[in-house]
Amino acid sequence: MESIRTAALRSDILLKTAEDSAPQTPPIIDIRPDERAALMNTAKQLMLEFGHYENPEYISSLHLYAYQLLPSRLARKLTQFSTDFSATQYGALIFRGLVEVDQQELGPTPANWRMVEKGKLNIYGFICSLLHGAVPAKPVQYYVQRQGGGLLHAIIPDERMCYSQTGSGSRTDLFVHTEDAFLFNAADFLSFLYLRNEEQVNSTLYSIRSHPTITPDMQRLFEPIFKCPKDANFDQEEATAADVCTSVLYGSRQAPFIRFDAAEQLYNESANQHPEALDLLHRFWEEAKKYVYSSYIPQSGDLIFVNNHLCAHGRTAFQAGYKLHNGQLVPCERRQMLRMMSKTSLIHIREVTHPDDPYFVMEDHYGKVVELTNLPNR
Repeated sequence: MESIRTAALRSDILLKTAEDSAPQTPPIIDIRPDERAALMNTAKQLMLEFGHYENPEYISSLHLYAYQLLPSRLARKLTQFSTDFSATQYGALIFRGLVEVDQQELGPTPANWRMVEKGKLNIYGFICSLLHGAVPAKPVQYYVQRQGGGLLHAIIPDERMCYSQTGSGSRTDLFVHTEDAFLFNAADFLSFLYLRNEEQVNSTLYSIRSHPTITPDMQRLFEPIFKCPKDANFDQEEATAADVCTSVLYGSRQAPFIRFDAAEQLYNESANQHPEALDLLHRFWEEAKKYVYSSYIPQSGDLIFVNNHLCAHGRTAFQAGYKLHNGQLVPCERRQMLRMMSKTSLIHIREVTHPDDPYFVMEDHYGKVVELTNLPNR
């Protein structure tokens, strides 16, 4: 009897230890004024030397510039972050006050991302790319999903898509998701730089590491039985899920990676999930919702850096172009955010990139590659 009690006590202690060590919130790193000034000055010097952050000469040597020019504390944190897949790694870093944003120079928020004056974003492209270079990774463009976006993509509320589950939406919560869960070659790392967030919209994050243990139900998420249609950026006919099925969890059984999109896999009827798969997804989502972190409201100049294999992201609903002032909604400049995506190996994605441009990803859906005749001249 005593041995049974001892075993039960040991089990309780182990569970308590797991609960205590499971990360519930991302680290917030406050950028010092000297680091911010050095980073801005570095970006200005790179602009003078290379002109544009997409300059191939700059991008090909990005890791060297990152290690040489980034403030050493930031470079160390990103380098450590890039290879830490442990049970205590949340999978996201928040850099608070990373850059100074000149709101007057930025000007009014455009109606949508297509109308952005890209020259105004050039300096931020250099800053974001340096962070990705420290991982080290190379920024890439996912053309099919973001035609015309380039390596740095502006995310702006679009009134025509305000109820959609996309970055252009606003009126509904954007459910947490790993970026492009419907691709075999989704980005490894993401950065989200907030140029303005006057509406005070909460960002949401969800880490698979926040679960103290991988339960038997979660173990079943390793089975390749789940479908994922393309997101609401595509027409319904285009977005329909292929017959391809994948797992939601993959990698280590004890400390797994995740590929998950709550909106598309659970609530998009075109997913045509098998009933058993749908039941598992609903049970997982009910548990996962307990661990969604939604307390952080990014301010102008903040940046969130995410490991796309560990951490999903989203945001709360808001009314674009209005902020609360003295208990009343008053007009304001609409939210504007910049996203950059990167891969740690261009070799491993070569079969889905343009023959003449290794940074130009042509994957459409679960390994399908768009035809060259449908692409612009490179």
